[in-house]
Amino acid sequence: MSEAATEQRIAVITGASSGIGAASARRLAEAGYLVILAARRVERIGALAEELRGAGLAARAHSLDVTDAASVRDFAAGLERVDVLINNAGGAIGTDTVENGDPAEWQAMYDVNVVGVLRVTQALLPKLRASGDGTVLVMSSTAALTPYENGGGYVAAKHGAHVIAETLRLELCGEPIRVIEIAPGMVRTEEFALNRFHGDADRAASVYAGVPQPLTAEDVADTVAWTVTRPPHVNIDLLVVRPRAQASNHKVYRETK
Repeated sequence: MSEAATEQRIAVITGASSGIGAASARRLAEAGYLVILAARRVERIGALAEELRGAGLAARAHSLDVTDAASVRDFAAGLERVDVLINNAGGAIGTDTVENGDPAEWQAMYDVNVVGVLRVTQALLPKLRASGDGTVLVMSSTAALTPYENGGGYVAAKHGAHVIAETLRLELCGEPIRVIEIAPGMVRTEEFALNRFHGDADRAASVYAGVPQPLTAEDVADTVAWTVTRPPHVNIDLLVVRPRAQASNHKVYRETK
């Protein structure tokens, strides 16, 4: 076995300060990876890194704003090696119709969900290629596959992320880099819906009202760890994961009292 093969593999997780990103960092650390926690909220990723190291796991926290080219450039320059990139940073803002949509909110969603994925992937591809067995994972959404009313901005952005994954897989065919896409459905995290509704906790809670067991961040993190730890010749092109109560974006079972 080569020296490179015996080295601890390194996984970069963007948006690692909460939700799916933080849960994925925990799962990959448990799977033996050195996890690089990347996010804007340095105090939160610092605390998570300390938590993981306290459990005997390998973790480092690095400041990163995926919407800032200089931040991405500096982040990439500080990494010696990368084996896995989890493009998780993203989010939704607002629930307006296309007719009434706020262009600034659409721009913000596009910047983080699409251009952010582009920037970080471009910056780390040389290191992923040099690893000899790299993995790029794009966290999209079922919104990337099926539109729904009052979600045009987020749907458009996640469609963009989906197309990045599909196109990159074509362009890298024959190279030692896998491109995986995970598209979660209804996931209840502490911030996603709250951010979408501009901090309105009641509206955020209503999204999940009556839904028996929506997905958790840990559920999605399990799929991240499973796809990333497949044998190198196995590529999970697209994995859609929903709670049992959700048959599609438009069909969700809700219990009534």
